[in-house]
Amino acid sequence: MKSFQKKRGWRNIMQSKPVLVFLGILVFIFAWGVVGFMGKMQSTIENRKIAEEKVLELQKEKDKLSTGISKLKTDSGVEESIREKFGLAKDGEGVIIVVEDKNSAKVPAEANTGGFFSFFTNWFK
Repeated sequence: MKSFQKKRGWRNIMQSKPVLVFLGILVFIFAWGVVGFMGKMQSTIENRKIAEEKVLELQKEKDKLSTGISKLKTDSGVEESIREKFGLAKDGEGVIIVVEDKNSAKVPAEANTGGFFSFFTNWFK
């Protein structure tokens, strides 16, 4: 009988209000920690995606630069690079330079800037 009362004594202590309040607070603290951990995990996943995109971008740039380097190791690649940078031509070739006409861009702008009276003055000219 004493062992039964002893077991029941522990049950009474575990089911008392102060112990239950303490356990409730402890569960709340753990739940709050789990929620905070989930938020940090989401931000970590987003940061990982950003880092992977940067790695892919840098890998593409590395491939582009390595092809440029391998191209510059050949004579034709060096010649092409010099032509692009300095606008040079071989003997017997000519270089064409295209220049935009700045006056043609101003004409439509001037025609649209007139008002009601300028329409009549231009009409009678």
